[in-house]
Amino acid sequence: MYKTIFLTTILIFCIPLFVRAEEQDPFYLKRKRMVEDQIIKRGISDARVLEAMMKVPRHLFVPRESWDYSYEDHPVGIGHGQTISQPYIVAYMTEVAHLSSTDRVLEIGTGSGYQAAVLAEIVQEVYTIEIIEELANTARQRLEKLGYENIFVKYGDGYQGWKEHAPYDVIIVTAAPDETPQELVEQLKIGGRMVIPIGSFFQELYLIIKTEKGVEKTTLLPVRFVPMVK
Repeated sequence: MYKTIFLTTILIFCIPLFVRAEEQDPFYLKRKRMVEDQIIKRGISDARVLEAMMKVPRHLFVPRESWDYSYEDHPVGIGHGQTISQPYIVAYMTEVAHLSSTDRVLEIGTGSGYQAAVLAEIVQEVYTIEIIEELANTARQRLEKLGYENIFVKYGDGYQGWKEHAPYDVIIVTAAPDETPQELVEQLKIGGRMVIPIGSFFQELYLIIKTEKGVEKTTLLPVRFVPMVK
């Protein structure tokens, strides 16, 4: 009898541990469909990227009134004329950067902090710069609240990079300059990678690899990002 009572007590206290993920997070199924339909079906296969996209609560990085469609297949406005990128583009840029767990990454264009959060799930440290002060401050607060201790946010001019922490293994730029900022190239390690959209009306996403002899530049796909400003 005592054994039966003991087992019943254990089961009662363990029940909360088995609550389905979708019951704990009402956006779980939307996030799952986003990963399956928008990302995996388009060829993203890096397990670390898929895990990060599944883990980061995208809806918390957009205004409350946009939560219901935050996992849909398009960018979402975050104020100040800025957007959070389409989920596929975030995943694609993250995958083509060929990240490792020891990488130190510089992101240009913090926005709401979503791309930084995805990166932080994979790499050692993320340094991210935002030129709009209010966005930088709210992103910093949001990321701290979510428990990210390996993301460092700076309000400043992305064209100048963040020299104090250079060189970086990877630089990811989430706004489009007219040409590659040389200051950012200089802050890459030899062998470092930069993923960057370039252009004004017509934009292309590029992968730039820094070598001993210069840079290797590969065109990836046409994109549409907000302009990179000083």
